Amino acid sequence: MRRAVIAFTAFLGGLIFLLAVPAQAAAPDQGLRGTLKLQGQPVNGVKIVVTTEGGQPVKEVTSDAQGAWVVPIDKPGKYKVTLDVKTLPQNAMVRGGNAVRTPTVFSGNMSTVLFALQPKGAAGQPADEGAETSPFLDQAAQLTFEGLNLGLIIALAALGLSLIYGTTGLTNFAHGELVTLGALLAYLFNVTFGLHLIPAAVIAVIAGGALGYLQDRFFWGQLRKRGTGTIAMMIISIGVALFLRYVFLILFGGQNESFAQYTAQPGIEIGPISAAPKNFVAMGIELLVLIIVGLALMRTRTGKAARAVADNPALAASSGINVDRVIRIIWTTGGAIAALAGIMLGLSQNLKYTMGQDILLLIFAGVTLGGLGTAFGALVGSLVVGLFIQVSTLWVPPELKSVGALAVLIIVLLFRPQGILGRRERIG
Repeated sequence: MRRAVIAFTAFLGGLIFLLAVPAQAAAPDQGLRGTLKLQGQPVNGVKIVVTTEGGQPVKEVTSDAQGAWVVPIDKPGKYKVTLDVKTLPQNAMVRGGNAVRTPTVFSGNMSTVLFALQPKGAAGQPADEGAETSPFLDQAAQLTFEGLNLGLIIALAALGLSLIYGTTGLTNFAHGELVTLGALLAYLFNVTFGLHLIPAAVIAVIAGGALGYLQDRFFWGQLRKRGTGTIAMMIISIGVALFLRYVFLILFGGQNESFAQYTAQPGIEIGPISAAPKNFVAMGIELLVLIIVGLALMRTRTGKAARAVADNPALAASSGINVDRVIRIIWTTGGAIAALAGIMLGLSQNLKYTMGQDILLLIFAGVTLGGLGTAFGALVGSLVVGLFIQVSTLWVPPELKSVGALAVLIIVLLFRPQGILGRRERIG
């Protein structure tokens, strides 16, 4: 048994090494890059001017159809990146009015430069005047709404991760790939097979749940039966994550894509908040799913059995609960919810093969902050993370917006190690 686990881990390690080497060789050496988006939609044709710190011209580029731009840099150092506001769409402006960034390029690294775009103020208001007179409270309200939107997406992904950890003790680093899988499956049925996004999303969620069941039935469940420890399974999950990520790269490609429907919607204004209609609908769906799953855990027989397994699997088994069946239900639910989170994330941004990996750290932060193994804790923690990420850009540069959320995570855990809604474990 132990030899089989060691051999499997060695196989995964070798496979990861073989896959990682060409990826590193194909990556660009060093430079500057960024992506311009307005209300989740890419902005094309915006001029970006890059100069040295002393003002010597380096290169001028424009954003492509995905809103992306890249400038290779020969020498490491500090550079000046200027966004030409005259090339922005008429309804767009740079948040805070600052269209200049001064990033540092390090040897062998690509530095990301972020320009946060937002809709202009009142209709008919000139761009410069709107940028100078935009009230602080209006910006705070808009960022709070965007933070809630991001927090609910993180909460959907974090809920599945928290449930799986609560019943099995597995810290699944491959959960981000389940999020990516849901978005790519919806894209497959929507764009490749020509289905409308709504039925394509339903099929993708069902497929995500089925794949979650199959994962536990033929892989994780077998490892548990062989007595594989949680640390070994966590390491295996890292290998699984890397393996799936490269499979997505091979099948989907490295480009950014979008769904066929609901990609370019005009924004609607509700007071100081401006957003596309799809954002309001998505937030309603996310909140509804979170409430239903939470109530199911509290009120249904299966939910009570899942809580019993999370508290004490041996005691739950001795009381007549089929522990393996409960864990498979949790894996099925977690896979379906993760797929739904990927679809919602794909609606708010472009699809790419690393989209789950990009928010994995935020998912772990939400789960840990709310309390490991608790459903409502994942919701509360994720909302806090999403709010701090967006609202912090009122005071800090957008490049550092994730720092505030992680700082809050550290501060809360210093005073409450079990998280906001977690229970303190009894020792001895």
